[in-house]
Amino acid sequence: MGTYFTAFYVGGIICIIGQLMIDVLKMTPAHVMATLVVVGAVLDGLGLYEPLIDYAGAGATVPITSFGNALVHGALTEAERNGLVGILTGIFEVTSAGISAAIIFAFLIAVTFKPKG
Repeated sequence: MGTYFTAFYVGGIICIIGQLMIDVLKMTPAHVMATLVVVGAVLDGLGLYEPLIDYAGAGATVPITSFGNALVHGALTEAERNGLVGILTGIFEVTSAGISAAIIFAFLIAVTFKPKG
């Protein structure tokens, strides 16, 4: 029970921050998304996102901040193994499954459903 609660409130806090950025700072959803990705990347670069994942589980891996974490984490891991080339290959290796799934599901939804307009 505690694990679910922790994931719920940590993910909720991330969502509250995003909503406050829209309501208070008058940022567009695109700017909020980009900002949260960058925040996730910076937190991973500082070594702070992995402890958050260990603590909150899905509460930290489901929100968009984890995409920034994945980009930096993959780049740093592959850079250690393959040097400078690893930075680019690491980004693609870690994020390719999620991006591919998003493209495939978006295509299937577009083919299956007719938009109203």
